[in-house]
Amino acid sequence: MRIAVTGATGRVGRHVVALLADDGHDVVRLSRTHGVNVVTGVGLAQALARVECVIDAASGSAAGQARPTPDAALEFFAAAADNLHRIGHAVEVQRMVEVSVIGVDQFTSGHGAAKYAHEQRMLNGPVPVRVLRAAQFHEFVPQLIDWGIDGGIARVPTMRIHSVAARSVARGLVDLATDPEWAARPTRAEPPFPEIAGPDEGDPVEMATRFVTHHRLPLRIHAVTPDDPIYTDGRLLAGPHAARTGPTFEKWLNSATAAPPVRAVDTTGCSSAADSSGRHDTSPANRCPQRPVTCAQRNSRVVLDR
Repeated sequence: MRIAVTGATGRVGRHVVALLADDGHDVVRLSRTHGVNVVTGVGLAQALARVECVIDAASGSAAGQARPTPDAALEFFAAAADNLHRIGHAVEVQRMVEVSVIGVDQFTSGHGAAKYAHEQRMLNGPVPVRVLRAAQFHEFVPQLIDWGIDGGIARVPTMRIHSVAARSVARGLVDLATDPEWAARPTRAEPPFPEIAGPDEGDPVEMATRFVTHHRLPLRIHAVTPDDPIYTDGRLLAGPHAARTGPTFEKWLNSATAAPPVRAVDTTGCSSAADSSGRHDTSPANRCPQRPVTCAQRNSRVVLDR
């Protein structure tokens, strides 16, 4: 199949691209790096020519960049969805697969609400769409650290999540996109949507503490409590019918893909060494020798947008 991937260089998209290529599919990368902008539509019509399916893995944020505001996220998602449907329908794309977030329909404001609006916009366009709702990624932990760094402290929100590896989510997206029955007769998905999550419940604060300890980053993890109870009352946990898949956070942490946060490296000068493929050697010999202070007292509150 000829399948296009938005966010092809991103956290999930790069794994989708690799898995599709491994499975023998013709992959079209939709990213600004490859001359395609899904927000403006530049290059999109040419890229989608003869494409059968689109896997939408664009998030609107990248590693090392400041988190977009909820309004900016809403604008990004709206423009991207509209362009994918309008241009995709015009060039006869047959179907699309969208990655969403477990519990996204519970949000009434912030980034969560922007993502839910994106999900709904994708579902209501002219091209049939399937949705896979995923738990927060293991890779979300270093991003939270990045966003929360202030000097030698990283403020990380406490949550209840079943974190999952981005590559496992990518596998789920590929399986949906290449489902032969759906390919033969594409129809728009209806709720309840399939979910994918990791095997264990965890708290990003504890996970971040393990992360900085593993990489020997001189960062102090300071727990903050979100004002919105959705983050701690279980609504972001996987449902009983979710696909639960590894690796665990601990196994992922010990893999070559668990790179240190970008800003943490810039701030401290500490990093595990990266080889020519971009993978990081996290063996003890290549970790920063400075010892971090780990988790500070849970005495802060923040307004947190997902």
